[in-house]
Amino acid sequence: MKRSRSPVVLAAVIATALLVGGCASGGSSTQGQASGSAAASSESSPLGDIPDNQVYVPYSPADASFTVTVPEGWGRTDLSNGVSFTDKLNTVTVQQLNGRPQPTVDSVRTSELSDVAAQGSNVVPGKVEARTLPAGDAVHASYSADAAPDPVTGRVVTDDVELYVFWRNGSEVLLTLSGPHGADDVDAWRQVSNSFAWA
Repeated sequence: MKRSRSPVVLAAVIATALLVGGCASGGSSTQGQASGSAAASSESSPLGDIPDNQVYVPYSPADASFTVTVPEGWGRTDLSNGVSFTDKLNTVTVQQLNGRPQPTVDSVRTSELSDVAAQGSNVVPGKVEARTLPAGDAVHASYSADAAPDPVTGRVVTDDVELYVFWRNGSEVLLTLSGPHGADDVDAWRQVSNSFAWA
């Protein structure tokens, strides 16, 4: 069953990529540290790597209906339906939508991802699948897309984006995690997504 498309959902998913791109200038404070003879080494951590010692803190909306841990110290931007946390090249966005039908793999693929593909730049949809997380069943989708050009250099970064859709009793929470392609964010994104819990 196809859900009706939500422009609010689409706008926030696109905004995640724009926030990342808009913050792409300069070096990242979370860039991995090379070891030993790093200065002469040809290997370096890709921009956007989230360090293993990153500290996480809990976030809850005003109604305290759920909690999720987010990286400590990242810049916060309040949205009309949630919040976004950004540290240069990486972004965590949390949105809450009420009165929503239960999402399915097909509904996420045919609404959120199809709208992103139509309005984003160089969007390449990835896998959409059902996942069982500590909070229960969720729909997970992935895609890549161009971030907005850097306002200073004009450089365009390709972002890898993960979207988790949680739902309970008509309340839908969208957890969007994005960072530059090739960055080692797997452990950090697992930490955030697994931390989600309904109150």
